[in-house]
Amino acid sequence: MIDHQSQLPIGRQLLGMSRGSVYYLPKPVSARNLEVMRRLDELHLKHPFMGARQLRNQLNRQGFPIGRKRVKTLMTKMGIEAVYCKPNTSKKTPGHEVHPYLLRGMTIHRANQVWALDTTYIPLAKGFAYLTAVVDWATRKVLAAKVAITLEACHAVEVLEQAFKHYGRPDIVNTDQGSQFTAKALVDAVKSQGCQLSMDGRGAWRDNVSVERLWRSVKYERVYLHAYDSVGQARASILDYFEWYNHERPHSSLKRKTPHQAYNDWLPTLKLVA
Repeated sequence: MIDHQSQLPIGRQLLGMSRGSVYYLPKPVSARNLEVMRRLDELHLKHPFMGARQLRNQLNRQGFPIGRKRVKTLMTKMGIEAVYCKPNTSKKTPGHEVHPYLLRGMTIHRANQVWALDTTYIPLAKGFAYLTAVVDWATRKVLAAKVAITLEACHAVEVLEQAFKHYGRPDIVNTDQGSQFTAKALVDAVKSQGCQLSMDGRGAWRDNVSVERLWRSVKYERVYLHAYDSVGQARASILDYFEWYNHERPHSSLKRKTPHQAYNDWLPTLKLVA
């Protein structure tokens, strides 16, 4: 990635990526914490409404003596929170802008009308990573994805720009209020394409339900069946799964078409609009 023989400064070679993401070395995580995080991920997927107290109780019942504060710390590290409607009393990250939710009451019926952009936690045998993906809301097609070791905005921007390059642009890009999505770099990437940016109500999982269904599918059908030894192994396996998901996995909601078939049905119309 970095050419130390080049005359270009390292900062220019990174093309907007932070130095931290390049030189980052994950801090060792104890085997016990990794197991707890794996259990938290499974519990959160099954019971997204559970907060730190309820998750602590569930872990205690499973034989993990752990306190609420520790559970909350691990949830923050994993990038998850209880999903229920609550007042947005949290402080905004300086320089970050939260946008309103635009999809309420909208009928989403065609490709490239709305894209969903989200990130989820991926357990590894001796650590963890994060999966970011862009999904076409109407057809469920995964347009771009990346597995990385940090939750920085540069990864979300990279995935979104890959989707723009290969699939054009949607009317709306919908995200949650995570710091990587409210960052100026991400907001600028969306607006530079003439798209509207929509953000879920804080903790309102139904606002981005299409991508939540994808996370359930990829985790139960691929991730939980493996103990990935490295980020590279996880990346290859998950991207292979998405290739299968797009081209081989039919959905009843798509009249038994695959996401790829459903998306391609719209291509003539999308070209005429463009």
